[in-house]
Amino acid sequence: MAYQEYPTGAREDFLTQLSSPSYSNILIIYRSNDSTAITGPFDAELISRLPPSLKYITHNGAGYDNIDIPACTSRDIKVSSTPIAVNEATADVAIFLMLGALRRITIPFQAVRQGQWRGKTFGLGHDPKGKILGILGMGGIGQAVATRAKAFGMTIQYHNRNPLPKHEAQGAEYVSFDELLATSDVLSLNLALNKSTRHIISAAEFAKMKDGIIIVNTARGPIIDEAALVQALKDGKVFSAGLDVFEEEPKIHPGLIEDERVVLLPHVGTATWETQKDMELLVLENLKAAAQGKELLTLVPEQKR
Repeated sequence: MAYQEYPTGAREDFLTQLSSPSYSNILIIYRSNDSTAITGPFDAELISRLPPSLKYITHNGAGYDNIDIPACTSRDIKVSSTPIAVNEATADVAIFLMLGALRRITIPFQAVRQGQWRGKTFGLGHDPKGKILGILGMGGIGQAVATRAKAFGMTIQYHNRNPLPKHEAQGAEYVSFDELLATSDVLSLNLALNKSTRHIISAAEFAKMKDGIIIVNTARGPIIDEAALVQALKDGKVFSAGLDVFEEEPKIHPGLIEDERVVLLPHVGTATWETQKDMELLVLENLKAAAQGKELLTLVPEQKR
C-alpha cells in the first residue's frame, strides 16, 4: 500500500495539498496531537477538504478534542484513538501530582536548590491516608488512579454519566456530581474534553467544594477554568493543585506559575518509552484493521453503535 507523508509545512499549504492528485486516493490518515502544530486542528473546515476516498483517521493519543468527530461522522469517516495504552502512565503522573500537592512539594523542592533549605513559606502538608478521593471520569485512567490511591488508604468515590459495573468500580462509590464536589478531599479530573466538559470546573463548582480541597488534572486543561482556579487558590478554597495540562498549552496562567502551592508538569502524562511504544502499536493495529476493511479496534465512543 502506497503512502503520502506531510512532515512539515503549515495549515494553508496542507489544505491546498489535500485537493492535489497526490492525495486523491488516500484511504487512511495517521495523525497525532503533535501534528496539530503543523496542520492545525482537524476541525470542520479541514474535514470538509479531505478527499472523498478517506474513510479512516487513526489518531495517536487518548485525547482527540482536536478532531471534529461530528464532522467526521457526517462524512462516514471512522476515527480511532489510543485509550488503554495510556492508562497506567497517566495514572502514575496523577498520583505523583496528588502526593506533591498534598505536601505542597514545590516550595521545599525549589528552596533546597536555592540554598534556602525548606524555604520561607514551608508548612505542613497532608497524608493521603483517610482522605476521600473523588474521581471525575472513571474510565480506564480513572480506574487506574483508583487502584493506586487505594494503596495509600484513600476512600474512593466517583462520578460518570452512568454508574460502572460493580467489577469495574473496584469498590468505589458512585455519587452525583454535586456530592462529588461537596465531599471530596482530593478531586482528580480524568474525563475527556468536549463541549459539555469545557470549564466543567469553574467558580460555581469551586464554591461547592470543601475548604482546602486539592485539585489534580491530567486530562485536558480547558476542563478547568484556570482563572477561577487561581482565584480559588488565593481565597484559600483550594489548598493546592497538581496540573499536567493547561488551557492554552504551552502557555500557563501567570497566577499558576507564581503560586508555589501548585505542582506543575509540562504535559508529560504519557511520556515514557513503554507507553509511547504501546500507543504506536495500537495505532498500527488500527491501521491494519482499516486496511483490511475491518472495524477499528479502538473506535472513539461517539461513533460506537
